[in-house]
Amino acid sequence: MPTASNDNYALISLRDTCTLTSMSKTMIHRLRVEGNFPAAVALGEKRIAFSRIEVQSWIQAKLAARAAA
Repeated sequence: MPTASNDNYALISLRDTCTLTSMSKTMIHRLRVEGNFPAAVALGEKRIAFSRIEVQSWIQAKLAARAAA
């Protein structure tokens, strides 16, 4: 079981994902459909979450691409 200090397994809500990425729900959905954003984890019939570490890795990749340009 993960510990509080180990967020490799932490899931964050769509709202928190929007805050972390500074993107709207619509934009995140569009990127997911295109396959350009980490996959969501289904928590229930109408509830999804995202892996915190996958979203953070996605952000880091965006920053690295910007630096390489």
